[in-house]
This record gives sequence, structure tokens and C-alpha cells, in this order.
Amino acid sequence: MKALVVDDDRVLADVIAFTLRREGFEVLMSYDGENALKRWSEDQPDLIVLDVNMPKLDGFTVCRRIREHDDTPIILLTVRGEEDDIVKGLEIGADDYVVKPFSPRQLVARVNAVLRRAGSTLQPSEMQVRELCYSPAKREVTHLRDGKAIPLTPLENRLLECLMINAGQVMTVDIIIDHVWGPDGADRDMLRQLVRRLRIKIEPDPSNPEYIQTVPGLGYGLIS
Repeated sequence: MKALVVDDDRVLADVIAFTLRREGFEVLMSYDGENALKRWSEDQPDLIVLDVNMPKLDGFTVCRRIREHDDTPIILLTVRGEEDDIVKGLEIGADDYVVKPFSPRQLVARVNAVLRRAGSTLQPSEMQVRELCYSPAKREVTHLRDGKAIPLTPLENRLLECLMINAGQVMTVDIIIDHVWGPDGADRDMLRQLVRRLRIKIEPDPSNPEYIQTVPGLGYGLIS
């Protein structure tokens, strides 16, 4: 399995590479955003560990361009821990977000969780609840009122999949977090933000949702 490590801090990049090689990865290296896109296109890695602050193209731009074509799991690295940066990274399609400094053990746990989620289940070709038609393989949802296909980020895709599979039932916060991020992969605030973003995409009136129901003190459900 191949991992592409992208960081202009060569000392840290070498530490990450050593950690991943010890886990059995073939590691490819890149030190700027433009070269990262070239290596991704040529080598098709199974995982990308991507720094945000880089010369030529930043990590957000690299992530966004890759997401236009591919679902390769991406973990963003940054020294910034502000909520806006975390939200931005997730909205453009990153699978996880690790704030520097971090331990090799933490990185390995995140990598394993992301890879489990990427290949954990066989997805049905299509699901429908009321006027929502959802394609997990295409990572999009179509509203039958207008027939418009709405693209989803990987996290939005996993959230909607969880709700669609369990339509008509209330799913607890912990169960949803485990399905979307894996154990210990997120908190309630991150889930609330993700639900808000998904509502903006699928609800006719996100402030008065008719599909994703909030059950205070318990979790969320898709009204069937």
C-alpha cells in the first residue's frame, strides 16, 4: 500500500515517512503543492498525508483539486487549530485533520481509522427516502423535485449513508460519529457542523428541516 507524504518541513516529513514505513507502507515524498499533485497523478497512492502550509500550492488547494477527481483518503496536517480551518478542511473533502505537534502513535491511529472507513463496507448502488435519491458510489444525492445532482464531501457522504440505511430510526450521536469518523475521531460539535452542512445541501429550508430530524439529548434521524 502506497502513502504520499507532503510537507515542506523535511525533518517532519522524514519522521512521518519512517512511521508509515514501519507500518508497512511504501512511502512517496513531496515537498510542495505542485509536485504533490504530480506525484498523486502519476503514482496513485492509497493514502495522502498533506500539510496545509506549503509553497506554490497550499494543502487546501491540493486537497480540493484531488477531490475533483478522486476519493483517495486525505489527512491534513497543520499547526493551526482554529475551528474555521478545521471546518474548511473538512468541507473541501479531507477525511481527517491532525494538528501539529502530534505523536507517531496518534498519526498511525488516524491513518488506520481513515483506511478502515474507506474500505469497510460494500455500498448499495442507490437508496431512496421520499424525494431524496442517494448514490454512495457517485457520492451524490438527487432531489427528485428538480432532478439536480448534489455532490457530497466524503464526510457528508458517510453521514447521509448512515442516516439513509437507518431511515425512520433515531441514531445516537456516538453511533453516527463511529460510522463517520471512527472511534474517538470527532466530537459532538463537529457532528453538529457536519449535519448543518448536509442540511444546507439537501433541505429546501435548512432552518426548518423536513428530512434530518434532531432529537435533543439523543441524536439524529432521517424522517422516512
